[in-house]
Amino acid sequence: MTFKVGVGKSDFEALRKSNNYYVDKTDIMYELVEETDNQVTLFTRPRRFGKILMMSMLSNFFSIRKDSKSIFEGLKIYY
Repeated sequence: MTFKVGVGKSDFEALRKSNNYYVDKTDIMYELVEETDNQVTLFTRPRRFGKILMMSMLSNFFSIRKDSKSIFEGLKIYY
């Protein structure tokens, strides 16, 4: 299986379905939700550090309007 580098892609679902290279950051998402008691989380990172991709990942994970189980298959948060 070959992976492509999806430069500039910010839609998590499209990134996973198009077989692009992706570094699994779902453990960070788990920490944000489960291990902190923050009411608000501020993402302060430089440009092109994946802020919008992280928001897209959270949106897909918590969406009750679609079944996103297949998108997260094989990632840490899936288990």
